[in-house]
Amino acid sequence: MSGCSGNCETCSSNCGSKEKQSMIEPTGEFNNIKHVVAVMSGKGGVGKSMVTSMLAVEMNRRGYKVGILDADVTGPSIPKAFGINDRAMQNELGILPAETKMGIKIMSVNMMLEQSDAPVVWRGPVIAGLVKQFWQEVVWGDLDYLFIDCPPGTGDVPLTVFQIIPLDGAVVVTSPQDLVSLIVKKALNMANMMNIPVLGLVENMSYVKCPDCGKEFSVFGNGSDDISKQTGVPIIAKMPIDIDLAKQVDMGVIELFEGDYLKGAADKIEDLL
Repeated sequence: MSGCSGNCETCSSNCGSKEKQSMIEPTGEFNNIKHVVAVMSGKGGVGKSMVTSMLAVEMNRRGYKVGILDADVTGPSIPKAFGINDRAMQNELGILPAETKMGIKIMSVNMMLEQSDAPVVWRGPVIAGLVKQFWQEVVWGDLDYLFIDCPPGTGDVPLTVFQIIPLDGAVVVTSPQDLVSLIVKKALNMANMMNIPVLGLVENMSYVKCPDCGKEFSVFGNGSDDISKQTGVPIIAKMPIDIDLAKQVDMGVIELFEGDYLKGAADKIEDLL
């Protein structure tokens, strides 16, 4: 508003900026989380959960303490990527996250269901409430980075994440098709509306490499390049179509993947420290 000094603590006006700041919720008393990064997309099926998992693995390999909050409640896939089948446990301190073989802490609704393929038929407010519970009641402990795997779109859950969790930034996952690029703009615009810094774009399915000659083919076009130019948001990583990576995700051993596709994205996230 006109004449705003930017200092909400000494302001008596009930403006939108002040209201948004007051919605931030503290995490649990046993948690010390240094940085929180949301991984989001305007559209489903672009590999957002795989990017989340790979970023967590890369940061873990760099020596950081890492966790993943799976906020994609109706389509959770993080436990599958890491081969986690155990149910979540709880003690007097709160809900205990699972730990992967490399020590990445994970919490997902699939760890609370009797059967992993049981559908989560809940309305938006209930799903958003579960995400809030994961933020406040899970005993994350000391973490350098907590990655939040958001569901696609700009609905209740991404809005809840943006409003109640103190995000240091967001990584937006896209693919090269023009149609996907158009929808990704909605996610970028939402982040801007909520004053969440966008660290950059990760383009999945960017190209396929010929196993014989090594030449790269952009089979789906170059739509992400256009979005980057139009919005000024940099492309911080490009991931190819990789059969070996897909197999390792399906087998639940993503921590064994040795590619460096997300090095640029990890470097950007490391700059937050």
